Amino acid sequence: MKNFLIRLFGYDKYANLLLTKTIADVGNPEKPVQLMAHILAAQQVWLARCLGGAPATAIWPDWEPGILEPLINDSHREWTDFLSAKNDDDFEKYISYNDLKGNPHSTKLSDIFGQVLNHGTHHRAQIGQLLKSGGLESLPPTDYIVYARQNP
Repeated sequence: MKNFLIRLFGYDKYANLLLTKTIADVGNPEKPVQLMAHILAAQQVWLARCLGGAPATAIWPDWEPGILEPLINDSHREWTDFLSAKNDDDFEKYISYNDLKGNPHSTKLSDIFGQVLNHGTHHRAQIGQLLKSGGLESLPPTDYIVYARQNP
């Protein structure tokens, strides 16, 4: 399971970088930049929870487009480092944390991974729709299968 999760985080990085480049190519429209920043901030929040700390960033940060690519690379490295230190039994353990309103929760680590990865996919789809409605004729290929074919 660990290797597959690391692969999924590799896909997440691939898709985020492709869309970030596309956002930059069309002039960094505000809403797509905000959504990509939100994806990355949420990843930081969840990683802080997994590490037993409190989130150090706002969930909707006002980040400049130029820092998105380095943040994507940093997030990928931090998540894969975290995953690499785990064994398959760890993925069934529960992580206790407080949500952003201060409510306590306990969630299985594997479900947190599912949240982080699906959250990014959800917002990348929103970014794609915004770019298309803004006049972009075609989007880069961000389907997982495209990544899998390029990274056997």
